[in-house]
Amino acid sequence: MQMTKKGPVYQLTFMPRFFPVNCYIVDEETELTLVDAALGFNAKQILLSIKVMEKPLTRIIITHAHSDHIGALDAIKREWPDAVVYMSPRDARLLAGDTSLLPGEPDSPIKGGVPRNVKTQPDRLLEEGDSAGSLQVVNTPGHTPGSISLLHTRSHFLIAGDAFQTRGGIAVSGTFKPLFPFPAFATWNKQTALESAKKIRQLNPQLLAVGHGKMIDKPLDAIDLAIMESEKSLHS
Repeated sequence: MQMTKKGPVYQLTFMPRFFPVNCYIVDEETELTLVDAALGFNAKQILLSIKVMEKPLTRIIITHAHSDHIGALDAIKREWPDAVVYMSPRDARLLAGDTSLLPGEPDSPIKGGVPRNVKTQPDRLLEEGDSAGSLQVVNTPGHTPGSISLLHTRSHFLIAGDAFQTRGGIAVSGTFKPLFPFPAFATWNKQTALESAKKIRQLNPQLLAVGHGKMIDKPLDAIDLAIMESEKSLHS
């Protein structure tokens, strides 16, 4: 595991050379928020990282219900039973095993590692603009129908889940990158993902933190490049 710190945000990266999977710990001064829960076998290292910070874990926020973002959720919740689990109502359906589409959603199959037999269910459901600690919810569907991003209101850092990837080159979710194609294979709807990327761009984040790949400081130029590439691929 690698740990990288940017202000109050700690990125935990597992399997960094082969298949980097990130989750994040946000230091809330007197307590901690965990964003995403990586893979099941990462639980021990996540829990150790929390322990060494010597602050209680009070929140677990899931950006979307794919297996590489909720794998260690049950184990972490067992260790921290009072930590409140948050996610979007739409992806709470995925977490419960319901892969059906809702009326009005694009007719694209939900892809990726949709979890099975996860015991932990959300304690609270997050809507656009809601706050959880220092993080404000931004609905960014596309990778999954209920994907969310989280804007750290004090630093204007943005944790985007899989709305973007930076491994293999920055890309909007659904844009194929030969050096790391897996997020594209797992994306539900590319057009929706592009719309969410543009929404993120309008927020002018000062740092972009993603589920797969390194964090990017001052990411606007990189985001613009990724949006242009996504538009080109959709219209080619």
